[in-house]
Amino acid sequence: MTDDDAAQMIFESAQPLDPLADSEQSNVKNRAKVGSARPSSLLYTYGVGSIMDLPQFSIMPAGLDDWEPIWRRRPTVPTIEEPRLLKVVQLHLGSRVQQLRPFPWQPKARAMSQEGSDLGIPARVFPQWLRCTGCDYLGPLSRFSYTNTHPFRPDLATFEHASCPGRTFAGAAKGKAKAPAKGKARRSPAVPARYLLACANGHLDEFPYALWVHRGGTCPAAPHPDLKLRDSNIGQGAGAVITCERCQQRRGMGEAQGEAGKQKLPTCRGRHPHLNAFDPKCGLDTSLMMMGASNLWFASTQSIIVMPRSEEQKQTALATKLRTQLTPEELADYAAMPNVLRSLLNAHKCDIAGVTDEQLTAAAVEAVAPPPSEEERRERLRDWDPVELLVPEWDYLQKPSLFAQQLDSSGLMVTEMPTAADLPKQVHRVIAVNRMKKVNAVIGFTRIDEMDRVNDLASRLVKLTRDGRPTWVPATEDRGEGIFLQLDENAIVAWEAQILPTGLWRAHREAHRHNFSRRFSATAAQIDPDTRFPAPRYWLIHSLAHILIREMAMSCGYGAASLSERLYAWPAAPDRPAAAGLLICTTASDSEGTLGGLVALSQPERLHGLLLDALRRAARCSSDPVCGQRTPRHGEDFLHGAACHCCSFASETSCERANRFLDRRFLLTLPTIDDERVPGFFGTIDVY
Repeated sequence: MTDDDAAQMIFESAQPLDPLADSEQSNVKNRAKVGSARPSSLLYTYGVGSIMDLPQFSIMPAGLDDWEPIWRRRPTVPTIEEPRLLKVVQLHLGSRVQQLRPFPWQPKARAMSQEGSDLGIPARVFPQWLRCTGCDYLGPLSRFSYTNTHPFRPDLATFEHASCPGRTFAGAAKGKAKAPAKGKARRSPAVPARYLLACANGHLDEFPYALWVHRGGTCPAAPHPDLKLRDSNIGQGAGAVITCERCQQRRGMGEAQGEAGKQKLPTCRGRHPHLNAFDPKCGLDTSLMMMGASNLWFASTQSIIVMPRSEEQKQTALATKLRTQLTPEELADYAAMPNVLRSLLNAHKCDIAGVTDEQLTAAAVEAVAPPPSEEERRERLRDWDPVELLVPEWDYLQKPSLFAQQLDSSGLMVTEMPTAADLPKQVHRVIAVNRMKKVNAVIGFTRIDEMDRVNDLASRLVKLTRDGRPTWVPATEDRGEGIFLQLDENAIVAWEAQILPTGLWRAHREAHRHNFSRRFSATAAQIDPDTRFPAPRYWLIHSLAHILIREMAMSCGYGAASLSERLYAWPAAPDRPAAAGLLICTTASDSEGTLGGLVALSQPERLHGLLLDALRRAARCSSDPVCGQRTPRHGEDFLHGAACHCCSFASETSCERANRFLDRRFLLTLPTIDDERVPGFFGTIDVY
């Protein structure tokens, strides 16, 4: 969708969603709160546009337009200041983005206290077609009654089918159901109807049950007939049958599945349920989706590890503060008057202690400067590489002289560690990351296919607001610890020269080309797949990170799903030096961070034993020889080699590439299917 299309979205009302106000003004005292979630899950699993399952029904977090009434309940809006990340968000979403905001939440002093009860994320019930569990009636939300009255039990919120007649039993008279108990009206709980339609542009819609059962027509007996959804095989989509109670037409959902079924589905209407709006045109083919499908929602996020700021970054942060706190007229009139600017910022309760008049004036000049044009932004976005986020972190870790500046405002504290004498020589440096802060920001989401962050079409990124130009985005701050390992660059270069001509590497490259050509992404045919194929060093470092995560989880006190990787693996380029390192870290959203069990493993003796144990485990897999000799051939398109759930795979929260680009044969010299001895970076395990 273009920006012009975004401005012409079709919607019923421009008024934002305000569940708190609706609850306060309603005659029926239903509560607004229906559930809770951790900030990390709202970032990666249940963000804007996703479907969150609750005990009785499901909801979809609303777009950012609907968050504004929540923020207006507080005198000030908290922000996360991180100019380096904000600059990247502006590159993707436009210069109107001026703030990174945390999720609207406040901790409670006690379990039953009311702090933060006026905060929360607005959401809409979705899907809005429900099925009665008592009689299988299938209908829209308006045909069911809603109850949520318990002040401390939002899990009891439910939709019910009033006066449910119950099911007809086998052998009973046709149409005769079991009657409710005398004097009582039967009320059966309802559950979401689990079928949906989605398209590659990120639209999501209800399944057209009435049109489906009548094969694209209308019911000859009634304009709005009652439908029933009967499921003969619980949990099996093919067993569900839709029945019209008026004309008795029936049609199974199995017909909508597969490539043949796709031809029977309607084209996309352009619906965005999280925005309660429609794009004016789409027309793509739709796919049948099930609630809970893993490809229903993919978060698109950017994250950085906070580093000590340069003078330029400090000036940019101050300029952003000026733009958000002062009006354009105030900035234009007083840009050259630092005393006036200082008074205005103090009136807004902004902390500018230690800022000189010269710094304030320079920031004001930057704040009033016109932003880059839309054409310039798009050109920069086409050339942007996510590695640019990692380069400052890599550069800082190459300067041990800066490590003495411990615990500055960035919250980063690192220590250069000695290495054990018998540690494999391929490991060049070990750095203990005693304390760190990671900031994550949401820039959008996709459906059906994950967003390729390099050179992908911007239209695939589903917008967070109706106009597609938000002024802020949600972000989180996580604090934690980690271990950084740097490999020897000379050894890496020599090893890569041996790997590139091997048949294994050619097979992986060819599999990547096949995989890329079969992707749902509309850009697959427009980009050379080799430009997105990681270098051998990336496969090596990624595989090493996974075996270390699995080994560290047995000793550090954190589960493997709590550990995550951050990979610095790219060859030299004109604008950046080569990198070959990895950071294994764990973070938590609370202010205290984590407990130190991971960073304790950086001690020379412990790390030496841990690394050798990880390599020994990687030398064998319980699925060998199938795993150890797995090589893509004859058009196969899987993106891993000697790696599986038994030996190398990690959880979604740990891996940045969804368990792709892994192969134990790049770590150690293992046999291959063609008896070709691919040289492992660490050689054979017998030498250790």
